Amino acid sequence: MPFASSDQAELSAWLRLSLTPEIGPATLRKLLERFGLPEQVLNASYHSLTQIVAPTVAERLRHADEAQQKAVAATFDWLQQPEHHLLTLADKNYPQHLLEIADPPPLLYLKGRIELLQQAGLAIVGSRHATTQGIGNAEAFARTLSSAGLTIISGLALGIDSAAHYGALEGVGSTIAVIGTGIDLVYPARNRELAHRIAQQGLIVSEFPLGSKALAHHFPRRNRIISGLARGVLVVEAAAASGSLITARQAGEQGREVFAIPGSIHSPLAKGCHLLIKQGAKLVESANDILEELRLQPATPDNANVAPAPDHPLLNHLGFDPCGLDELQQRSQLDTATLQGQLLELELQGRVQRLSGGKFARLG
Repeated sequence: MPFASSDQAELSAWLRLSLTPEIGPATLRKLLERFGLPEQVLNASYHSLTQIVAPTVAERLRHADEAQQKAVAATFDWLQQPEHHLLTLADKNYPQHLLEIADPPPLLYLKGRIELLQQAGLAIVGSRHATTQGIGNAEAFARTLSSAGLTIISGLALGIDSAAHYGALEGVGSTIAVIGTGIDLVYPARNRELAHRIAQQGLIVSEFPLGSKALAHHFPRRNRIISGLARGVLVVEAAAASGSLITARQAGEQGREVFAIPGSIHSPLAKGCHLLIKQGAKLVESANDILEELRLQPATPDNANVAPAPDHPLLNHLGFDPCGLDELQQRSQLDTATLQGQLLELELQGRVQRLSGGKFARLG
């Protein structure tokens, strides 16, 4: 990514300012409001800087140390690679949606298709420890919504996030992964292959400098970007105390729509969704519920031309809530061998899931 000398000097100033220890996004914005562009901040007098930051921080702003200089140089090296980008708050390509939130990130490190930042997007979030049903729902919703033109935004975590990314990659809308580390790292490591696919077909976004590790306080900050880039947030599965609920709350504060998929009253991973629905989130049962709310063209059902699988009598006995083997045997009046054989058959067909504690749940 070539730069004119003036562009490089301006971007170096943005990087130096963002890389200065003890200067977070809020303090950085205060400095910009007081002095103007980063170059003007760095050229401000020590006395005027100390009116906003501590004396030690003011000294760092006045004189870059060796670590900062190396970090700036490493970033410029990273930017030379294809499809690597860095946007600042002053950049004309900075996403308008993010400018509308209370605390937009001063810099965005990007890898992949930068044009996706300007597309209509929907965030899909949920539990890292999702059920098979939840993963299937996340992937199916993401696939249908991406096929309808929405870019699916999530956080590259295990569980619901990963399923949403995989589903979205199958549609024209593709996907954006907002991460809580430096963009040169992959966390969790198990998603390395998925991250590589997203960098090629979608977009990876981070506000953190290169080399930033996966620290606990990074992820709530990441969540505000996930919701901020989107027109709405869909929560698929979430416990009552969940990071996904933080994303949903931030979405509401940012004026975004909040959607939730209901689940069994017995499932801990439905508690968060039910709480959101009680608080005013829109209950959704299909992707078209979301498209209609966002006033977008309804999608053609994925299974419109597929004959439904014939129902199995045991599924009627199982119902839609988890059920133990003894209770299911009592309902079906089947002997143990026959019952276990039919359950195995349904498991192999992907229509029943075996849960912990010896229970079974219907899928689909």
